[in-house]
Amino acid sequence: MSATLFTNVQIIDGSGEAPFAGAVLVEGNRIKSVARSADGLSRDGATVVDGGGQTLMPGLIESHAHISFCDTPNLEGLGDIPPEEHTLKTMTYARKMLDQGFTALFSAAAAKARLDVVIRNAIDEGIIPGPRMRAASPELTVTGGLGDVRRAHMYRETFAICCDGADEFLRTAREMCREGVDTLKINPSGDEFVPFARAHQTVMNEAEVAAVCEVARSRGKKVAAHARSAESVKMCARNGVDVIYHATLCDEEALDMLEARKDDVFVAPAMGIMYATSRGEGAKWGIDKDHPVAVYFARELEMCVENMKLLRKRGLRVLPGGDYGFAWNPIGTNARDLEHFVKLLDFTPLEAIAAATKLGGELMEMDTGLIEEGYLADLLLVNGDPAKDVTLLQKAENLNAIMKNGVFHKSPGGDAELGRVAAE
Repeated sequence: MSATLFTNVQIIDGSGEAPFAGAVLVEGNRIKSVARSADGLSRDGATVVDGGGQTLMPGLIESHAHISFCDTPNLEGLGDIPPEEHTLKTMTYARKMLDQGFTALFSAAAAKARLDVVIRNAIDEGIIPGPRMRAASPELTVTGGLGDVRRAHMYRETFAICCDGADEFLRTAREMCREGVDTLKINPSGDEFVPFARAHQTVMNEAEVAAVCEVARSRGKKVAAHARSAESVKMCARNGVDVIYHATLCDEEALDMLEARKDDVFVAPAMGIMYATSRGEGAKWGIDKDHPVAVYFARELEMCVENMKLLRKRGLRVLPGGDYGFAWNPIGTNARDLEHFVKLLDFTPLEAIAAATKLGGELMEMDTGLIEEGYLADLLLVNGDPAKDVTLLQKAENLNAIMKNGVFHKSPGGDAELGRVAAE
């Protein structure tokens, strides 16, 4: 069994506790030991990595991944990509995520029915590099909902499958389970990008949401929901949706209902897309800061900040993950959400890191996200101290090493002055 011993490192274990100097022994794909010093840890047959005081931390976990959205500038553009090219593009974005230190991702929707599934399977089989994945369906929406880009005179596609009525949602959810998804994604609310289904509007009905949740429960799958409006959040809470994205427009009743489910629901506000849009970072693609959508997102972001702070006080698990996958909010910049959590939601850097590691592991339902004995060896060796500055994690060059499942995706050393690697 292969072994790696990290010595002379500052350890952020992902729990939110203060960093400590120590050593970590990896055997096979698991963390064997965590110690305050390397003394007493076996070096027999191990590759020893002297971190030179660098930070060893768990790999990042993305809670709202869209690796098949291909940094699209518009929704209908995704439908124009043939499936063969789309698979290859998604493969490259999977690798980009791992290159940026994300060792696991929870998909929030695939752009085509089997894209996530085939990429997840290829990663698991070692055919291509990429993070651990929970594969999702496309977004199940209604006629005139977010993702319906069809027109009366032409057929177009994007990241959604249009269903109307409980029976259609039931059948489609069953089909997606047949094809191997881990998560069923639904769109009970609208979005400000959609003029005929706005963010405050609830477009799915109770029976439709219940139908998808019934299929998920019977098949052991999770349900994730695009839910901006207060009523859509309540609908999700009533029917047992596992992951609620956005939840930005919650009213008091919605907050109460989420609090009642705090032990079995995750909330990911997706601040990245709101922040980038409201700041006019989409100007190159026709959405400057004075665009009506940007102006609206600026207001929604304010409501988001208020509601996420309230949910956190009520004990909810609030996770970073900001809808990266659009042209002005591109894949590979996902670690920016940790900065948003610190600057906008008043998380400490360690709390933001814990949300992106420990809580991410809970979302994935995998032994990952912590540096703890028995956990999967998904680790980053960072040149600098993210406990003081989370923006370090936005630059791949600061990641001196990336380990997934006990194997280096990016080996330590190279141009780094502080680290050394030696076999003993």
